[in-house]
Amino acid sequence: MSFPLLTVTAALPALGAVATAAVPAARRTAAKWLALVVSLATLALAITVLVRFDPGGARYQLTESHAWIADFGVRYELGVDGIGVALVALTALLIPFIILAGWHDADPLETGSRRWRPTQGFFALILAVEAMVVLSFEATDVFLFYIFFEAMLIPMYFLIGGFGDRAHEHGEETASTQRSYAAVKFLLYNLVGGLIMLAAVIGLYVVAGNFSLQEIAHARATGSLHMATSTERWLFLGFFFAFAVKAPLWPLHTWLPNAMQESTAPVAVLITAVVDKVGTFAMLRFCLGLFPEASKWATPVILVLALISILYGALLAVGQRDIKRLVAYASISHFGFIIMGIFAMTSQGQSGATLYMVNHGLSTAALLLVVGFLISRRGSRLIADYGGVQKVAPVLAGTFLIGGLATLSLPGLAPFVSEFLVLVGTFTRYPAIGIVATLGIVLAALYVLVLYQRTMTGPVKPQVSAMPDLRVRELVVVAPLIALLIFLGVYPKPVTDIVNPAVKQTMSDVHKKDPKPEVEAAK
Repeated sequence: MSFPLLTVTAALPALGAVATAAVPAARRTAAKWLALVVSLATLALAITVLVRFDPGGARYQLTESHAWIADFGVRYELGVDGIGVALVALTALLIPFIILAGWHDADPLETGSRRWRPTQGFFALILAVEAMVVLSFEATDVFLFYIFFEAMLIPMYFLIGGFGDRAHEHGEETASTQRSYAAVKFLLYNLVGGLIMLAAVIGLYVVAGNFSLQEIAHARATGSLHMATSTERWLFLGFFFAFAVKAPLWPLHTWLPNAMQESTAPVAVLITAVVDKVGTFAMLRFCLGLFPEASKWATPVILVLALISILYGALLAVGQRDIKRLVAYASISHFGFIIMGIFAMTSQGQSGATLYMVNHGLSTAALLLVVGFLISRRGSRLIADYGGVQKVAPVLAGTFLIGGLATLSLPGLAPFVSEFLVLVGTFTRYPAIGIVATLGIVLAALYVLVLYQRTMTGPVKPQVSAMPDLRVRELVVVAPLIALLIFLGVYPKPVTDIVNPAVKQTMSDVHKKDPKPEVEAAK
């Protein structure tokens, strides 16, 4: 038997979570270092998966398949395609930075505080989320995917509700109430989506007789499995609803601003740069792979919802007073671009959407983590409480600017390439949608540049006059992310070479071809 690389890549952070949680409370620093070492070892395994993956080879590689619940056709099946392997690598890359950025976020609060926060629990929960997200990207059995798709909600609930942001203008008691509200709202929204998906998963089993993504796709391709049109559409809607909540897509997005506002910056990165990607990934793998005809049937409505997300998220970002809520609404706008690219049903759109998942993870992590460092110094999330920071902390301001410019998709930084591909891919099939969506780019420039102007330029406010610049640990967190944003902005080929073959296979699943150009190329 070959080495189960995919299983080990997911099992290592799971075991690390157990080991970290078992560290005695008096050994907080040891728990931090253990979590960091485990995350780095997981990154090494993810790089091994990436190196061993052959973009020109079979669709699903490094596969594992074992009987699990034989009576119900449930198997432990893993495999990665180009899209899955890119997102596994992104997840494993971000977790060490999240741990480093949150190094002091779970330290004991000041004497007399009514809240007790176990440091080792914070880092154990982060590793647990990593394990479940990685397995979600690897699972090719629908039931196995569903288990981890839902299970990751539990550690995320405790990270939001139990380890929230300390910066709050209304005192600790009010802050605790709002954290609890945000955590419960996150859990309820996603649980409702998951329960609807569970009904669809059961319905899929009734129709197909098993949960294997590959077997069902093969049976549909060969004609041995036929779904009635109405059945396929209902099952598609059950899956898509759950993924749209996770993504999040308007109007199912309202949990995200609350969750990101009340979380620490590293946990906010975990939500939007890692966990939410499971929703958009699953749209490609399961919605388009299992229900191709229903996906095409629903495309016009989904594109309109994605367009609303782009404009709605950007417009609300412009008017935010809270820095983290601004980034949350910006992310809603960006997820609108990703979903628009997926359902444009063109190779450029889907390649851009997949690349956008990776680039959005890097740009949002860079911006949010710097925002977290800024908030930890001032103790406030309100934009109005800052001003003139670039004069007292120029490195912090510079990294903040680069993260912001990446968020608005400045040419030369990684998100520009993906956003350009999404717009081109959409325009070739749905020109009206593509044209209106470009307004999201204009609005992004507005909210990012106004945010920078209000916080970093102008007279130095007395409250920030003694603000220290980035420390060594913080530079170690931010510098590699900025380097990757620049590198992939100039040379995105390493990622596109991996994802493009998988995108072509997805296009084949839905029996779609790119529109022919109206003007023939010169011979």
